[in-house]
Amino acid sequence: MPEASFDSREFRNALGNFATGVTIITAKGQNGELVGVTASSFNSVSLDPPLILWSLDRSSASLRILEAASHFCVHILSEAQGDECMAFAKTGADKFTDLECGEGLGGAPLIDGCLARFECRNVVHHDGGDHVIIVGEVERFDVQDGEPLIFFRGKLSNLAAQSGDA
Repeated sequence: MPEASFDSREFRNALGNFATGVTIITAKGQNGELVGVTASSFNSVSLDPPLILWSLDRSSASLRILEAASHFCVHILSEAQGDECMAFAKTGADKFTDLECGEGLGGAPLIDGCLARFECRNVVHHDGGDHVIIVGEVERFDVQDGEPLIFFRGKLSNLAAQSGDA
């Protein structure tokens, strides 16, 4: 029986049915440059040791800096951070111009207003096809109350909108 053709666009649409939270990953490069990217591919790996992972497209202009940084910070975005999410999803612009940030481990920028922040030592990278899977060991974290920003079927949303309570 002939193999059916694989439609990458349909595959991506099917994956979009899995609602995820949204993160911004930040780091400071060896030359002092600040980088940040929006990512929904974030997951816990282990509690002991405390490990997380996320992935980034190999074509990202920030990939080399993020791979070489000693530390990075994962910011779990709140429903009020849609503008930040979109700003960090863009290529080329200085994403930190109008954003006040603290400084975390390894100089990674710390964005305020997030539901959680995980400051991670950059541990190991794995091949993930057209992405690189980055594993970090959490060295520090903080949490605050609020509602999450959600990514579902290619759009940003919040929990109330998903349940019909908006």
